[in-house]
Amino acid sequence: MAGQSKTMDVKEAVRIAKAYASDIFAEDGMSNFGLEEVDYDADAGEWLITVGFSRPWSSSRNALSALTGEASQKRLYRVVRMNADGEVLSVKRRAADE
Repeated sequence: MAGQSKTMDVKEAVRIAKAYASDIFAEDGMSNFGLEEVDYDADAGEWLITVGFSRPWSSSRNALSALTGEASQKRLYRVVRMNADGEVLSVKRRAADE
């Protein structure tokens, strides 16, 4: 709905997006979960909320981790797209360098 006005504030949009992403990725054993970016596309009437987290199998070993015994956790990013009413429309991967 082009030009639709925001029906929720940014805090509510973030809360919904984080709860949704946390729920769908819960079985993946994610850690370091947090908000990365928030955007509202007024033309589309949609929120784009980027969350970041780590998964156990995304860890990598490097020289520092060899010394400390801890694997370096790769950060993953997902964009939760929802309409202005809070309905989640999609969850998509976002590259780390975007």
